[in-house]
Amino acid sequence: MTSPGAVPPVRQLRLVIEADDYEAAVRFYRDVLGLPEQAAYSGGDGAEVVILDAGRATLEIANPAQKRMIDDVEVGRQVAPRIRVAFEVDDAQATTDKLVAGGAAEVAPPTRTPWQSVNARLDAPADLHITVFQELRTLDERAALDGFGTDSGPAPVADGPPPTH
Repeated sequence: MTSPGAVPPVRQLRLVIEADDYEAAVRFYRDVLGLPEQAAYSGGDGAEVVILDAGRATLEIANPAQKRMIDDVEVGRQVAPRIRVAFEVDDAQATTDKLVAGGAAEVAPPTRTPWQSVNARLDAPADLHITVFQELRTLDERAALDGFGTDSGPAPVADGPPPTH
């Protein structure tokens, strides 16, 4: 737990993805999803990398039961691999439509979840299984719900752990 005002020991989470079709992946995540290009580098032998700004990063760790429950709620069956990338957006439906038109395969349409977000699942370039989600409540509003907690400890659980994205 970090004290208020203290500088966290980690400054950035960077997810590094190897893409067999580099150009298609860059086009999808930069141009279709709209992640701004922060930097790009190239090296010998055709080596290329682009760093895209995805806003604030978090690391969500779920146990197997939680992962299964999230898949059941959002998709109706088990589909997600061990790692799934989630992007918070302002409009889950419009973003899903745009991403499908841009090359993603819809796995599950935008669905309102019990934890008051609208989540869609897609298979996207670079072999990523992704979620786009739109929060319908603020973090403070969600923190007041049964089953939600903070780093000071878990909140009381009504019917199992709260699902996330």
